[in-house]
Amino acid sequence: MGCRGAPAATLTYNYARSTATLGPLRPEHDPGDYDLCLEHARHLQVPSGWSLERVSEPEPGVTQAPAWLNSLADEVRRIGWGEVPEDEAPPPRRGHLHVLADLP
Repeated sequence: MGCRGAPAATLTYNYARSTATLGPLRPEHDPGDYDLCLEHARHLQVPSGWSLERVSEPEPGVTQAPAWLNSLADEVRRIGWGEVPEDEAPPPRRGHLHVLADLP
């Protein structure tokens, strides 16, 4: 969840079979899937009693995001996590987001 590495493989769990499957990065996202970076995919361990099926080994550099996209994501994280002093943060934009009250 907190890894900043580029996704390189997709992990899927099958709880009924106590099996985890690690395969190539899927282009579409499924709520039960987890995208892992190369480092985490190579060192993946499953719970005791489970089996791990490796469909293919992830390859470095296959799914690297462009440098400008990584820089933008890092900057958004820094601002969102409050790591940027207020005087350096960009001014808030108004009018493009709306807050909706909870309905009873």
